[in-house]
This record gives sequence, structure tokens and C-alpha cells, in this order.
Amino acid sequence: MATAALDEKKLKKLVKSALAEALEEQRTLVQDIVEDAIEDIALSRAIEQGLDTKPVTRDAVYRYFP
Repeated sequence: MATAALDEKKLKKLVKSALAEALEEQRTLVQDIVEDAIEDIALSRAIEQGLDTKPVTRDAVYRYFP
């Protein structure tokens, strides 16, 4: 039993180390994924807020964003 616990500890340490190394090597990829997730959350919140407001015409929008 003691050997199994020791092996689990070693395995956990190896997995943590491998994950940390992978994240470090693929930093740009991880950053892109996090940025995309944040953008998706922001868009989702904007849509939810928009559902609670009164509709506006297309012309009204283009007055502010030509």
C-alpha cells in the first residue's frame, strides 16, 4: 500500500510538471484560448443586456457608428 501511495504522489508531481511545461511552451495558444473565452463571455452578457432594452432602428445605430 505504501508503494501505491508513493507512486500516486510521483505521478501527480509528474503530471503537474508536464502540464506546467506544456502551458509554458504553448503560452500563445493558451493566451488565445483565454482571450476568446473572455470575448465570448462579454458578447453573451451584451446580448443578455440587449434583450432587456427597447429596440432601436438601424438608422439610430448608424448615427453613432457610421
